Amino acid sequence: MTERLYRWTKQRLRQQLAVVQGEKAPSLVLKNANYLNFARRKWLIANIWIAEDRIVYVGKEMPAVVTDTEIIDCTNKFVVPGYIEHHAHPFQLYNPHSFANYASGRGTTTLINDNMMFFLHLEKKKALTLIEAIDELPASMYWWFRYDAQTELRDEEPLSNSKMKEWLEHPLVVQGGELTSWPKVLAGDDSTLHLMQETTRLRKPIEGHLPGASERTLAQMALLGVTCDHEAMTGEEAVRRLDLGYTTSLRHSSIRPDLPKLLKEMQDLGVDYFERCLMTTDGSPPSFYENGVMDQLIKIALESGLDPIDAYAMASYNVAKYYNLDHKLGMIAPGRIAHLNILDDMTNPLPSSVIAKGNWIVRDGEALDQFGKFPWGDYGIEPLDINWDLTEDDLHFSMPMGIEMINSVILKPYQIPIESTSKRLSTDHDESFFVMIDKYGKWQISTMIRGFATHVSGFASSFSNTGDIILIGKNVSDMVKAFQALKEQGGGMTLVESDEVIGQIQLELFGVLSTKSMEGVMEEEKTFVKLLRERGYKFEDPIYSLLFFSSTHLPYIRVTQRGIYDVKKKTVLFPAIMR
Repeated sequence: MTERLYRWTKQRLRQQLAVVQGEKAPSLVLKNANYLNFARRKWLIANIWIAEDRIVYVGKEMPAVVTDTEIIDCTNKFVVPGYIEHHAHPFQLYNPHSFANYASGRGTTTLINDNMMFFLHLEKKKALTLIEAIDELPASMYWWFRYDAQTELRDEEPLSNSKMKEWLEHPLVVQGGELTSWPKVLAGDDSTLHLMQETTRLRKPIEGHLPGASERTLAQMALLGVTCDHEAMTGEEAVRRLDLGYTTSLRHSSIRPDLPKLLKEMQDLGVDYFERCLMTTDGSPPSFYENGVMDQLIKIALESGLDPIDAYAMASYNVAKYYNLDHKLGMIAPGRIAHLNILDDMTNPLPSSVIAKGNWIVRDGEALDQFGKFPWGDYGIEPLDINWDLTEDDLHFSMPMGIEMINSVILKPYQIPIESTSKRLSTDHDESFFVMIDKYGKWQISTMIRGFATHVSGFASSFSNTGDIILIGKNVSDMVKAFQALKEQGGGMTLVESDEVIGQIQLELFGVLSTKSMEGVMEEEKTFVKLLRERGYKFEDPIYSLLFFSSTHLPYIRVTQRGIYDVKKKTVLFPAIMR
């Protein structure tokens, strides 16, 4: 049943009461379970009764009626609540369905997701209907509400008041943020401040995005309603947030694998109370998750010397309590959704068995297919239809300013020193042609990029924040060939060398998301990234690079739909050219 104001109907509540009253059999009983009770911060022994998707009893008794009840003896096992990833970006090549399927198999049975892709790519009714359909999955799927598009759009329609209001008020949307546009708010943006006030009025928390923030900045944002932040990069920064009353999310991601360092430095600074700490993988690319999802972070916390109760709480109870969801999630107690992980050893958070909404997702190490296929086409999500053409004559590179990659995500402007009127560049340097083209073919930006690679001849990608198309390469002919291959496959990424396609990833869902399993996308990503690295890509993560070329929450310049944009001055330096 879709999560609305009430998850369970009156009829189902009466049926659940009948189980506890001994008139109806539970569907599943975990007998002699050594379970983690967060109300007492202790491991206790009890029998756990489950009626379909809900825990209905935890205690010493066994049910009086056990007709068709599955009874599992959990002696010598440890039972903990299903893990919660509260800061998921489920569009790093994978999609919300495939990520939830994979994450649940490793014990992360609840995801709180960024709504950015659906917010930008779908009209309101389809998007909200879609998230309700996704809530039917065995995993619990909640969402954030974005206050801005995190880029400069040519058309502001996605940011209409009615669309934003309906997203914010939806029962599956449990927070506002992440607030990347906070400088605008401090500078006087009352439209965003109004939405923040509405978020607070609805008793939903606000997630900040405050890298390097001073005490003064953190204090100001707390006054405006921000309650949590995940951008601490040192233990001192994490403690600063705790000192100012924030809930602090400790990040461990592909480009910021900081958790061991954060925990050590926090403990060195005297932190021994972690009930206002959460953890997140911050939407990493597929291959990062080969080591696990929240189970990976709990393991790091255990290895860092935390009390196991704290380590598990930071990925379950603390999260549920922060989001005002602990009456449904994060505890093993009556009334909670039946998300349970069965462990062989409390020091190994990878479950041997997983139960999500009362269904076995993994049983004694064997994964069961409970997710099936998702009907994306029913919600207007199809392959990218590129119904326009591109030729070498369309690409001219006369702009005096280029973009320089400082790392995976930071871009600076630079004066182009080389002659860019030719159609081919030398591989003796790391400057390449760079083009961003509207996915509908209406406008383009052509310049140079320094630092991406030395030997990428032709590369095309529709994977970007807005779904617009990025071309990079040393050879204009191969760039056009890569575009043509991208067009034929309906979006994704293509790599061309000497007029031949040597690598590709097909992203069938509006050119941004794959329909393949997480394992399938992992292999494709690793193969493609290997090809890029062999051709000179030197930073941590090319997937993040592509996603963030247009993201204006990062310094110093960005390539947006309106043109090359100065983030600090909030001005377009060179506008996009109509085709």
